Amino acid sequence: MNRNKKINRFVSICTAGVVAAGFIGLQFPLEVNATGSVSMQEVTSYAGASSLFCMSLTEEECLAAAESAQGAFWGYTNLGIAKVESGNLNVRETPDTSGKLVGKMPKDSACEILEVTEDGWAKITSGDVNGYVSMDYLYTGADAVMRATELMNTVAVVNADALKVRDEPSMDSAVLTQVPKGEELDVIEVLEEWVMVSIDGDTAYVSAEYVTVEEKLATAITMSELRYGQGVSDLRVDIVEYAKQFLGNRYVYGGTSLTNGVDCSGFTMAVYKHFGISLSHHSGSQAKEGTKITADQLQPGDLVFYANSSGTINHVAMYIGNGQVIHASNEKTGIRISNYRYRTPVRFVSIIKD
Repeated sequence: MNRNKKINRFVSICTAGVVAAGFIGLQFPLEVNATGSVSMQEVTSYAGASSLFCMSLTEEECLAAAESAQGAFWGYTNLGIAKVESGNLNVRETPDTSGKLVGKMPKDSACEILEVTEDGWAKITSGDVNGYVSMDYLYTGADAVMRATELMNTVAVVNADALKVRDEPSMDSAVLTQVPKGEELDVIEVLEEWVMVSIDGDTAYVSAEYVTVEEKLATAITMSELRYGQGVSDLRVDIVEYAKQFLGNRYVYGGTSLTNGVDCSGFTMAVYKHFGISLSHHSGSQAKEGTKITADQLQPGDLVFYANSSGTINHVAMYIGNGQVIHASNEKTGIRISNYRYRTPVRFVSIIKD
């Protein structure tokens, strides 16, 4: 999307919130001129970034905009977007660098800014995480909203206990996998009775009757979601912690670079390579390496495999403990954390000899 298109979209959907000056830590120099109109010349964020937008509203329109700004941006009143080049933005219990970690905001994830301290810390809430982050690492105001228009992801939230995901938009079509209640599927297109979704890059379909389609931004991850469990070997801990450094990085089909882009098997291969362990660059081949185990034997660092409707393994993820996996999912979401049963796993393999 080029800059002109971004601005046009921004103006069309976000004027109310910007003019309303509902963002904490922003200044909006609004002046009523002789004609009774209000001109906004510059939007300046607390962090120092600025964008230029020139609009003209009557005073009455401006007041109406201010009144309607609450929750105008996908449920956020004072939107913040994590501004980090790679890795995650630390969320702390107190507004200082020695504060206890309570969560992490992946790159481009969203938060609600509740207040800003005098020394530049924002009190935020994001998903299930509440704490403080440095304002130096947040997009705010107009910059945050414009960023969000590029990052917004349309998802289908599963309402059924075990939703069947099919190869084609038909009840007679083969079942690719089953997805548990509460999971979110990336939406490609909403049809009349079906929703076209992406499952780790594969196109599939779910019945519109059993999902709710929503626009969402990524949010912070709790420390409990990042935990790897107790009684785990140092090697497994190191492998998992190393893998989590790349959370949010790009998915590139055929890629093997943890920083510039990987696919699912490229991700697991590259992580293990860092520890001197060799794997093939193919999920089906990786499934035959190491030792086959059962779900109740899973330990952090083990691999979890998934298959298409014909039973062919086509995706691999790394178990990180607490019932979760980290994996290079698709171009939209990149490297992400999911419930290990976000789709039906078909094989579990232990590569680590400990």
